[in-house]
Amino acid sequence: MNQKREQEQTELYRTIWNIANDLRGSVDGWDFKQYVLSMLFYRYISENITDYINAGEHETGDTSFDYAKLSDNEAEQARDDLVKTKGFFILPSELFDNVRKKAKEDENLNETLEHAFRNIESSAQGTESEDNFKGLFDDIDVNSSKLGNTVAKRNEKLVKLMNSIAEMKLGSYQENSIDAFGDAYEYLMGMYASNAGKSGGEYFTPQEVSELLTQIALEGKTRVNKVYDPACGSGSLLLKSAKIIGKENVRLGFFGQEINITTYNLCRINMFLHDIDFDKFDITHGDTLTEPLHWDDEPFEAIVSNPPYSVKWKGDSDPILINDPRFSPAGVLAPKSKADLAFIMHSLSWLATNGTAAIVCFPGVMYRDGAEKKIRQYLIDNNFIDCVIQLPVNLFYGTSIATCIMVLKKSKTENSTLFIDASKEFLKVTNSNKLTQDNIDNILKAYIDRKDIDHFVKLVPNGEIEKEDYNLSVSAYVEQEDLREKIDIVALNAEIEQIVAREQALREEIDKIIAEIDPPADGQEVKV
Repeated sequence: MNQKREQEQTELYRTIWNIANDLRGSVDGWDFKQYVLSMLFYRYISENITDYINAGEHETGDTSFDYAKLSDNEAEQARDDLVKTKGFFILPSELFDNVRKKAKEDENLNETLEHAFRNIESSAQGTESEDNFKGLFDDIDVNSSKLGNTVAKRNEKLVKLMNSIAEMKLGSYQENSIDAFGDAYEYLMGMYASNAGKSGGEYFTPQEVSELLTQIALEGKTRVNKVYDPACGSGSLLLKSAKIIGKENVRLGFFGQEINITTYNLCRINMFLHDIDFDKFDITHGDTLTEPLHWDDEPFEAIVSNPPYSVKWKGDSDPILINDPRFSPAGVLAPKSKADLAFIMHSLSWLATNGTAAIVCFPGVMYRDGAEKKIRQYLIDNNFIDCVIQLPVNLFYGTSIATCIMVLKKSKTENSTLFIDASKEFLKVTNSNKLTQDNIDNILKAYIDRKDIDHFVKLVPNGEIEKEDYNLSVSAYVEQEDLREKIDIVALNAEIEQIVAREQALREEIDKIIAEIDPPADGQEVKV
């Protein structure tokens, strides 16, 4: 990143931090994030559509044209075309900046905003983009008592929020620095996740882990058909692939499913903030394990996921699930109290023949007995596991657990599984650990080279894993380095003999000294 970009990013982060501190106390931190992100999104789509329309008019020679200055009646003529191309429509009077300019004098600002949000959502109704816009503003309640006890106080907070968002230096769409919107989003998510513990952290995978996971899933590829995340959270893993190989090289787009309604909305907002067009993503809401919503879109060439650890699911209490083609090949379902391997089986089922899935796992799934062992046996006997990577402790928000990455492939060329012990690959930052670029590079090189390295990498024939009772813990195959001091027993014994001899000589010398100072009476022994 160049120096100018770093300075812009630092300034952006400082502005966001100041907004959070400014309004701290009026709204709980994690709830307030929804207000900041929704207002950020409102500004983004307002500028996005304005710049798009203005650019078209300027190309025809009308360089003074400004969509923001049109009357609503004049703008209506372009509604249908804009909805087809951009997926939504905003009247000039309802653009972020036009609403903000009048906000301080608008006694009904809450109603003005509510009306604008509903109009934006309804502009996509009955069109291809309807699912991508429906309910996007549900999490910004402009009438919430958390903003203040009266309408006047609530509006005062909203004015302050709009002004703060307007002051963010996010660059212009034409200059291709629109990623500042994405940077702002990611900084907000990281900031709140680190402060909110599990309630926030479970929705956000740290960028360094996203980088590693996605690099593994895309290794050796410059283009893929689709990227999929069955538990997509706020979408950071999906979007990382766009950064790594370019969104234009994800030919058919980004697919994900999320069970939490708030996070589902955040994920869709995140797609727009990262300039992913409405026809290039399909994010759905629901339980992936029992109600998967992308049957018509699989298989996927790249799957990346950090599913929730050891959550409950229906399992064998639902007799239909054992016949589900995603789970039936293993002959057993993941335990009702631990759905981890259900996500693995689901991902494997929807993985393309030439694809790679990289999934973060709770460590217990690697060694527990019962149904989980039978599923591991199925995966190893059919040669679907490409690699298991042990990650360091304390990488994720809200948990200090040392998680693992399981890499799945359907078309392996060798009947072996790679094990990488990356537990020492981290930099300690305050109370947590972080993967540096060097750490990521080291792990990726080990994954690509597939060569044994003492205490770090081991390529294990699947027959040996069978002998180990299908235990997939990295520690069962990669020997830990013994950092204890090595002791030469022969030398130690010789040293002890010298010490004993020296001790005896000292005793004799002390006896002589005492005898000279205080000679014993006849027949009396000297005792030391």
